[in-house]
Amino acid sequence: MIGVIDERYSRLAAEHLPSDLAGRWIALLRPGVRLRRAGAGEQVVAVLGGAPELPSGVDWPDWPGVGPLSFIASVRCAALPAAGRSPGFPPDGTLLFFYFDGRVESDGDDGPAFVSIYDPATWVGARVLYVPEGTPVFPADVPRGPAPYPRVELAAEVEQSAPDLWLPQVRRALLGTDDPWPEPREIPAALRPFRRAFAKLNSHIGHRIGGHAAPIQGPVEYEAAAAELGIERLWGDPQLDAAATHWVLLAQFDSDEAAGMEWADTGTLYWLIHPEDLADRNFTRTRLITQS
Repeated sequence: MIGVIDERYSRLAAEHLPSDLAGRWIALLRPGVRLRRAGAGEQVVAVLGGAPELPSGVDWPDWPGVGPLSFIASVRCAALPAAGRSPGFPPDGTLLFFYFDGRVESDGDDGPAFVSIYDPATWVGARVLYVPEGTPVFPADVPRGPAPYPRVELAAEVEQSAPDLWLPQVRRALLGTDDPWPEPREIPAALRPFRRAFAKLNSHIGHRIGGHAAPIQGPVEYEAAAAELGIERLWGDPQLDAAATHWVLLAQFDSDEAAGMEWADTGTLYWLIHPEDLADRNFTRTRLITQS
């Protein structure tokens, strides 16, 4: 993969898988962009917290009857390394991420409000705005309530990302079947060292744009798919598998001490999108999943 500076998942496959399985696994890997705190003199590609700039006539996102959303991050698309951008990702413009984080009490009478992927009525509590390149923007008026999160500037590195092992494409590649993974004692001996090594290597979550999500509690694609289908299904269900393959990671933002951000007990926010919506720059149907 030209431009990928960290090929750790390819090395993992070469060390722990037979050559035929290693090739199938490597074919599933995607480049992505890891965001980390920018050092002195480094190019800033994204910012956590602070206050955004919005086009004239664009209101600060709000959850009607609940309250204003908090500003989480901005990403300058053109500043991201081209080698790490997902197919269809905007080559320019700015992405703005907003989320109702519960720091302000709900305006309603139904108790605390929170965004749940399984409750469509709450999806308005997480928004992504795309500002095309060249659009005049102005400092936004911050709504009354908790102060904005501290501003943290982020730099970018290109890295390999790997799909969660429970996803259908992985099971087909490594097990040659659409069936769920067997019980640990029944997993083929040739795969056991790989699974153990993968669990250690994939334990860092962090901030990421594109690539595969690094989940905390199993595939976030399954959660988005289950919500889309409108009915709870077991992992490995064929309909759930099919729906899960149509979601890709737009961005994930981890809890971040420097920015004062803590999601559901040091969890992570994952924004997912359909590839065709990403290519069309339609961010109205992004879905947020929170894991901790």
